[in-house]
Amino acid sequence: MPSSTTPLLPQQPSTGEYAPAPPNASRSPCPVVNALANHGYIERSGCNIYMKDLNASMRHVGMSSLLGSVFAKPTYIEFQNPAKAYLQKPVNFFTRLWRLIRNPYSFFAYFGCWKRGQVSNGKRYINLVDLATHGAIEHDISLTRRDVDQKEGNNALQQDLMNDLLHYSSDGGETLTIEDLGKFIKSRIQQQLRDNPNLVYGPSEHQVNCGQVALLMHCFGDGKAIPCSYVRAIFKDERLPWKEGWKRRTWWPMGLFEFFGAVKKMTAAVGLQF
Repeated sequence: MPSSTTPLLPQQPSTGEYAPAPPNASRSPCPVVNALANHGYIERSGCNIYMKDLNASMRHVGMSSLLGSVFAKPTYIEFQNPAKAYLQKPVNFFTRLWRLIRNPYSFFAYFGCWKRGQVSNGKRYINLVDLATHGAIEHDISLTRRDVDQKEGNNALQQDLMNDLLHYSSDGGETLTIEDLGKFIKSRIQQQLRDNPNLVYGPSEHQVNCGQVALLMHCFGDGKAIPCSYVRAIFKDERLPWKEGWKRRTWWPMGLFEFFGAVKKMTAAVGLQF
């Protein structure tokens, strides 16, 4: 007689367990956010990510709730193309102040990646690929991605840049220090000045760039250096480097004041003057 046994479905990985991105998953230029999806702290598909879930996921990399919300919540502000800023009607000081009072996160409105129509159950959502929207939180001169105007695009890891990054380790490949990363960012700027005639990189982009590196150094390193093994796990595998010995900051997560101090140190290490 034919068997009536129902085929077993593949077991889904549990929350926190690492699994590579499923086929056709949406992913961003940020390997840390991608790692959060690969560990199931946000939707593994990378699609239909609600604000509360992205915001909550920030604690899994050791950020305070306030600092995490500064990066997560403004993402859900509607994207405004900087190239069309001249079409926007000017607003007076009191209008800007009222907007800030109503929503303090509007100060970071330039992070906005949300696209009109992305609403489900009355709530805004984003897909991780929205974070690649150029002119929002994404910027030219990434550590391991090329620029939006280059043929490789701004969303996929470039292995040659990954190799170059690790090559800047001054202790033979054990760690990357603030000084190492400062030199690498400076070299990337020079490289992109040659390779990308449409390069856009000013003080705002530089601050965001140094801020992202500062987060990496303090959430995964000790603020002075980060093990290269952690960098490989995060950037290449897009996973949290637990196997390599990393432990999330729990008792003292990274907060706003520490972040601002870290950005100042990172910009000093690069030494770029505008």
